[in-house]
Amino acid sequence: MNPFNCLRVFDESGKVTPRVVELQLSELSAGEVVLQTAYSSVNYKDALAATGSGGKIIRTYPRIAGIDATGTVISSADGRCKAGDEIICTSYEFGVGHDGGYSQVCRVPADWVVPLPRGLSLFDAAALGVAGYTAGLAVELLELNGMAPGKGKVLVNGATGGVATLTIDMLAALGYHVVAVTGKDAEHDYLKRLGAKEVLSRQKLDLGTRPLEKGLWAAAFDSVGGDQLTWLTRTMQPEGVIASFGNAGGIELKTTVLPFILRGVRLIGVNSGDTPMPLRRKVWGRLASDLKPRHLAEIAHIISLDDLPGYFDRMLKGQIKGRAVVKL
Repeated sequence: MNPFNCLRVFDESGKVTPRVVELQLSELSAGEVVLQTAYSSVNYKDALAATGSGGKIIRTYPRIAGIDATGTVISSADGRCKAGDEIICTSYEFGVGHDGGYSQVCRVPADWVVPLPRGLSLFDAAALGVAGYTAGLAVELLELNGMAPGKGKVLVNGATGGVATLTIDMLAALGYHVVAVTGKDAEHDYLKRLGAKEVLSRQKLDLGTRPLEKGLWAAAFDSVGGDQLTWLTRTMQPEGVIASFGNAGGIELKTTVLPFILRGVRLIGVNSGDTPMPLRRKVWGRLASDLKPRHLAEIAHIISLDDLPGYFDRMLKGQIKGRAVVKL
């Protein structure tokens, strides 16, 4: 096989640096399945890992970054897939402890492979990527815990982020009354185009101080954490459900037990990293059908391997919206 390009992350005297380099197949992490990568995407975790901003996310250096990829199987030593199959690989140790998706050729364990569902293209699946899977998993988990369109308003926090924009699109298509919260006042019209019925400015929110404030939300999707998540726990309706899947605003949660024991609020963690495969396949099946975003082409845009370092910097500064798809 000819050499191929990839974005590899190096630790050079304590400074974490991503660079586009050329590698051979023999230099990749072990695995039963080799794929010709079509697309990957950029997730907040990718930006943290490739720049070292989030601590030691990457286990050992050097490492090819990218926690998701879609592509076509070149060869397989496992009977569950064969040459020519179109597949998805996300999460697990991909791009962290195992060479990841920012590579024109990937080699992955067969246990991580999801067949591309009917109804999605390789581009669609990458535009969704870990962010879309996380959004879909959050919807699935909250529905299992009683979320339904007729129960009241659903809030989506950090609304211009990758997971949040996809969540808004999915919920609106299912008939939910979506309220988006963002710190970017210029993006209110964009969020309404995706399906938000209301958009609130984060800077104008009254977070209150009481252990229990007026119950406003039947459900909430939070990618922010910190004070914003604390506020959500105090403003949920009785039996309200919250999906927590991000910490852009901090990892601390300062609240009381009162929302949980007096209103029956449920705070549900969404861990997309190592979901059991039956549930993973179920969620991907929904992402190809009832949860497929209607505005994916507007949410996603294409960048190249060479664009990645600059994009990471803008993402960490909160200067992006939607989803970046890396064309390999």
